[in-house]
Parts: sequence; C-alpha cells; structure tokens
Amino acid sequence: MRPTSALLVPLLLFATAALAQHPQLPVGPNADLGGVRLMPAGDEWNRDVSKDPVDPRSDAIIARIGAQTRLHEDFGLTWKGAPGGIPYYVVSGGQPKVPVTFRYADESDPGPYPIPPDAPIEGGPQGAGDRHVIVLDKDNWRLYEMFHAFPIEGGKSWKAASGAIFDLKDPKPRPAGWTSADAAGLPILPGLARYDELCVTKKLTHALRFTVKKSRRAYVSPASHFASKENDPDLPPMGMRVRLKADFDTSKFSGPARVLLEGLKTYGMILADNGGDWFVSGAPDDRWVHDELTPIRQVRGSDFEVVKMGPMTTR
Repeated sequence: MRPTSALLVPLLLFATAALAQHPQLPVGPNADLGGVRLMPAGDEWNRDVSKDPVDPRSDAIIARIGAQTRLHEDFGLTWKGAPGGIPYYVVSGGQPKVPVTFRYADESDPGPYPIPPDAPIEGGPQGAGDRHVIVLDKDNWRLYEMFHAFPIEGGKSWKAASGAIFDLKDPKPRPAGWTSADAAGLPILPGLARYDELCVTKKLTHALRFTVKKSRRAYVSPASHFASKENDPDLPPMGMRVRLKADFDTSKFSGPARVLLEGLKTYGMILADNGGDWFVSGAPDDRWVHDELTPIRQVRGSDFEVVKMGPMTTR
C-alpha cells in the first residue's frame, strides 16, 4: 500500500534523520566510522555526567583500585605481534550469516551472526586472551559481539563463550544477571576510543570502557552482570562510572591525549571488565601514533572520582 500524502512528510523526515545519524560507512576491518555516535543521543553511554554528584564511597573505591596507579591506553600499539585494542568489522546488511555455538548459551543471543571469514580477532588468530570479535551491520545498525571466539573450517561457523546482539537504533539492557561479550553485560564497540574521534573530529562524545584487576560481586546500571566472588564494599562494581575531576589541568596535553581527557571530564569511563587497573579501551587503527597517546599515563587514579551510583545488585 502506498503512503498517503499525510504520511509522506513524516516518513521522509524519519528517513532523513536516519541517514544523518547513520552515514554511509565503508565496510571492512576497523573501517573509519567518521566520528559517528553509535548509540542514540539519550543513551547512557552518551550522557553528560560532569554535574552528577560524587558517590559517597568514591575515595575508598579509588584508593582500592589504586590512587597512585596511572591511567593506561590499552590500544594504539602492537602487542605480541597483533594490533593492540579491540578490533571490529563493518559489514553491509547483505553479509551472509553463519552459525555460532556458545558455551554460555543461556545468557547469549543465538546465531546466526554476519561474521566475515576474515573477521579480526582480538589478540590475533593465535591470541590466548579475550578473543573478542565484533561486527557492525551498517545498514541495519545492529551490533554483533562475541567473547572468546574461534572460527571453525575457515569461518564457516564459529564457537564462542558468549555473544550478544544489540539494536543500536533502540538498544535494550541485557536481562538482569546476563553477560554479553563483556563481563558487565554491556556492548563493547560504543565504549572504545577511536582514531576517527580523537584525531579527525577531535571530539569524544561518549563514555569509554575501562577495566580493573579486582571488581566486586555486584553491578549497577547500565551493567547487568558481575564477574567476581569478592564482597569487599570498597571494590568497584561492574557498571560503575568514574570521571576526571573538573579541576584537572588538561592544558599541558595536546592532540588525541587532550581530546580523550577532556571527554573523560564530561562523559567519564564505565567499568566493563576485569583486566589491568585503569586500562582504557580503544580500537586498532594503522594511523595511531602511540607516542601521542602515552601522555595520558601522567593521570593517576586520584585524579578521578566515582559518579554517584544507583541501586546495586549483588546476587
């Protein structure tokens, strides 16, 4: 049925808005996303938290993570022969989907997933770490993410520990207690520092993903899952958000380091997984100049504060 003239204008406006929000992106591994925000404007990843109150346990939690421990870029260099960071692959809506079997099938979104045979794996094909595989369907604006993923018969199918599918047009939280491809149950790609943001548009407009060595057996929104047996109230729960203090002087920094730090004052970082203390996540890109990122190591844990947390889930 053809739309009536009364419906035509709103349909055209919707199509125009969608095109503006989701530009024609190139396909391929770590394709340039042109500074696009992956999540809707009102999503928690994009929320300005610069005026939020400080959590009452902020000092104790910061001290427990490491007040003198320095911020560390977990991307932008080559590590053990593989590009540092968490890679992704942009595909079109016509990318063939392949079967995926999951170890934690009861907390995973079932396949098939549109994974190209040459999809990059975090840490490289022989990597022994998290082995994340991330695919962004640019036409349907859907995100497919897997944890500890291995191709079978050259990518005809895959096996992984867990996996999640996110509709980026209207993302929904994971069911309570569910993981994703990340320990906290969050999407990964929206929380990565990207070259197109820090070095091209020179603007960071969302929170970043970060890790700590020891987390609490608890989570707060926007997380849905914890990954610890520790009940110490001074340990950080998954989903906890920190921000760089407003009085931290960024004027001595330049380039992508300054862009990143200014963004952390406004949007902060969300705890998403266990890993290195104060390790901030990013995506690989051949254009990174690592020496332009290392100045962020001058920032210490004491330069951050915990944004006031909401209700906490501990079971």
